[in-house]
Amino acid sequence: MARTDLSAFSCSIARTLGILDDTWSPLILRDAYLGLTRFDDLQRDLGVARNVLTERLERLVAHGLLERRPYQQRQPRYDYLLTGKGLDLMPALMALMAWGDRWTAQDEGPPALLVHRRCGEPTVPTVCCSSCGAPLAADEVAVRPGPGARRRPGTLVLAERAGLSPPPADEP
Repeated sequence: MARTDLSAFSCSIARTLGILDDTWSPLILRDAYLGLTRFDDLQRDLGVARNVLTERLERLVAHGLLERRPYQQRQPRYDYLLTGKGLDLMPALMALMAWGDRWTAQDEGPPALLVHRRCGEPTVPTVCCSSCGAPLAADEVAVRPGPGARRRPGTLVLAERAGLSPPPADEP
């Protein structure tokens, strides 16, 4: 089944999901964050088919989330290392982990705990206001059209609320 190309959506969530468009990519990034950087280690940990892993690694490299660095010349082999762009995604994946720990963890509890290196204490990722530092709750946040809002899939409703006119006929 062909995947929908979300790169043209005027929505940051859609474009991000267009990059992480399958279940394996976030797990590959998680494993790279945990220090599993070699193909065989990733394949063993995830149990994913080798061709699928190859495709996902190529995609993550192409999008700049992972860097492919050779560690063996004869029969070339590579480490797959998180880039700055990949590291910037980790707090979002940690937030997904916190949601999963709260809503999907089984009786044994969460499979992993996060410890804040600075203070040494266990932590639960929390999305906070960049201005006042207060934790964000969905019912305390309003959404307004931003400078990238357009009348096209992904921000059509926002654009209508802002009174933006439709794009010219020759614009997609």
